Amino acid sequence: MDTIEIKSGDYTIEVTTEGEGPLLLCVHGWPELWYSWRHQMSYFAPRGYQVAAMSVRGYGNSSHPVEVENYTVQALSDDIVAVARALSSGPAILLGHDWGAPQVYTAALRFPEQFSAVAGLSVPFVPPSDNSTLDLWSVAYQGRFFYQSYFQKVGVVEAELSEDVGTALRKIYFALSGEAPLNEWIKPKPQDAGLLDDLVDPAPFPEWMTQDDFAVYINAFEQAGFVGPINRYRAQTLDAAQLPDIKGRNITQPSCFIGGSRDAVRSFIPGMDLYSDPGAHCDAFFESTLIDGAGHWVQQEAPDATNQALGRFLDHL
Repeated sequence: MDTIEIKSGDYTIEVTTEGEGPLLLCVHGWPELWYSWRHQMSYFAPRGYQVAAMSVRGYGNSSHPVEVENYTVQALSDDIVAVARALSSGPAILLGHDWGAPQVYTAALRFPEQFSAVAGLSVPFVPPSDNSTLDLWSVAYQGRFFYQSYFQKVGVVEAELSEDVGTALRKIYFALSGEAPLNEWIKPKPQDAGLLDDLVDPAPFPEWMTQDDFAVYINAFEQAGFVGPINRYRAQTLDAAQLPDIKGRNITQPSCFIGGSRDAVRSFIPGMDLYSDPGAHCDAFFESTLIDGAGHWVQQEAPDATNQALGRFLDHL
């Protein structure tokens, strides 16, 4: 593996690459790192791909601006296209997980000539609109705790997570994993609760993440902090006013979706299964793969099944 720095406007993006061939550009979510794609890099690089995993702006050794406006999907998709153009003269295939999924969807909509296909993990595609999802959460979780609403209080969650980074990450990763009680992440809590309140600190952690893996994440967040990653949640109020040209549009490139059967994201809207029709707004949708027993971190919890699903998609292309 090689780690390089790529300029995107005034900022620098850390990118780790492996292999040669068509570009697979991987974009992680919260609270993660390029390292979340390690299993896909080791699998697809020997199969004739250049696999590049970037640390999103605000994470790892990428730039860490502090202003909320630097974390809109417009700004972050600018980073994605800058990385793609620096690494490949031809079109790239996008892989996005968690917050990385809306970012790659946005990049695919904005730069169709640069991106030939897109795979979304854990978060299905929804066309951009004039509405902020924060308004939806305030209604759906009225009178009770919901993490994205809690994140709007500047400095509060940053202080909570920074007090003991290792404990915070263990609780977060476990609560959203397939081993936790179903929907542990969104279980009812008082509206004034903290994020980590009443979340299990597992001992030992499930085998899909080793102590050495954990050390990579802990070190990264102890160094970079949580301001940039949390500001992505605050920037949702700005997203709705930007990029009018792509509002309401479908993904036209070949696309697929991969999710865990026990992912709490499925139940974010009470009474609905958000994974029931992930290709509804995708014009060339290939398939949806639901990995039994996996939670939110599908490419880490179930790397073999995830790689097989991605492999079917790439073969289809």
